[in-house]
Amino acid sequence: MRFWITIALTFVLSAVGLTYEIAAGRVLAPFFGTSLLTWTAVIATVLAGFSLGSALGGLIAERERRAAAGLVRMALVATAVLMALSPSALGLVYAMGARGTGGMLVSVFLAFFPASVCVTLPSPFLAKAAVEARPGREGSSLGLVLASGSSGAILGAILAGFVALPLAGSTATFAGCGIVALLCIFFVRGGRPGGGARAVKLGSEPQPGVVVGAAAFILFAGIAGGSTCRYESGLSCIHVVRDGDEVRLYSDGTLQAAERTVAEGDAGASGDLALSYTRWLWARLDRDLGPAPSVLFVGGGGYTLPTKLLESRPAARAVSVEIDPLITRVVEQHLPNAGDMIERTGHEVGGEGDGRLGIVHADGRVFLNGTERRFDAAVMDAFSSGSVPAHLVTRETYERLRTMVDGPVYVNLIDTPDGPLARGVHAILTELYPHVRAVQGSSTEGGRVNILLAASREPLAALDALPDGYRPVSISPARAFTDDRGWVGHR
Repeated sequence: MRFWITIALTFVLSAVGLTYEIAAGRVLAPFFGTSLLTWTAVIATVLAGFSLGSALGGLIAERERRAAAGLVRMALVATAVLMALSPSALGLVYAMGARGTGGMLVSVFLAFFPASVCVTLPSPFLAKAAVEARPGREGSSLGLVLASGSSGAILGAILAGFVALPLAGSTATFAGCGIVALLCIFFVRGGRPGGGARAVKLGSEPQPGVVVGAAAFILFAGIAGGSTCRYESGLSCIHVVRDGDEVRLYSDGTLQAAERTVAEGDAGASGDLALSYTRWLWARLDRDLGPAPSVLFVGGGGYTLPTKLLESRPAARAVSVEIDPLITRVVEQHLPNAGDMIERTGHEVGGEGDGRLGIVHADGRVFLNGTERRFDAAVMDAFSSGSVPAHLVTRETYERLRTMVDGPVYVNLIDTPDGPLARGVHAILTELYPHVRAVQGSSTEGGRVNILLAASREPLAALDALPDGYRPVSISPARAFTDDRGWVGHR
């Protein structure tokens, strides 16, 4: 094997490994959400696979060259097949009942550990071949091997996050990783350095039937397996479901928004809010705000609350911050009431237009830190899967919010009753505002509930009625979350 071939193979396989790792975290979200714990599990599992693969690959590299080359090719075939199968394996384990932290850890191990081992098995063989290819220059050869591995990992991370996952989706990304690993087989040779053509010929060559069969299987898995998501970006895995007279939008398996549909000519319910937590938030907005408020919504979701506000108050204005443009496009296509409002009044903030609904496609914290606008109220309703992003539930976030919002702040959380997230956010609000109210909805199958908070400088009037299943609650004292010590996510 030529020296630069070994360097190129090391680079490519490192890129494949990191692309696979990031895709694993993405495809896990529809089943177990996205949180610090899920990413920790994925990274730890894949790195453990890399470590074991390197150790086993070292034993392979010590074998006779032809035998070692044959085993490396087998490892590449296994890598290709296992990577393509990973989404199906994850779905199978989940269907068998894997739930909670333990189920997530088992699922990650079974779905992603085997391929992580196999993709690293060739590395010691390639490193040894590179060193032997340049006698007397072992140090620089080894340095270039390590540099190519690191550079490939950087490229893989960039490709996964900026290209493959947003444009092709997770299932196609796994299949693509498998195809690239399979192509590497044709560049692995078993001859010894200086052996000439005869030495190369003696090496066990890749079997065309095996390669073609593996390639066909990978293509079948990528096509027949279908997409994990109906709509997918690097941030969201979205499904839209019609349930009776409702259209429901799910992101990473969590219900994010719903809108009632009404037959043409029917009167009434078209403007009604389908989800009970949004009815409480609207009741508070309706009670607390004047006829022409300016309201900030951090978390666009289905845009149902901004739509209700603008329908009910013709002089009102709203700015909705939604990190994922795909969410906005799906709402425009599938939620008729909100989609119509976006079409009639929506515009990208900072661009052309002066519509009543300003849309910002950015991280909520980034917008808060950079904007100079002032608002009469704010609704914090941003989620990543089933959990609130940690950087949006810190004292620093709400201190910034308090400087730009003159009126009440409303917060939607999902947590266990009197759970750690609710306690931490409640502690922040009680530090910053003299008047805080809390209500809690009915428990779901997983024991979690919507916990809604309203905080204000002025006393908050009681509502005439609460949505079905909601009641006022007391939240226990706790330590307020900060940027340094914050929320880590549900498990």
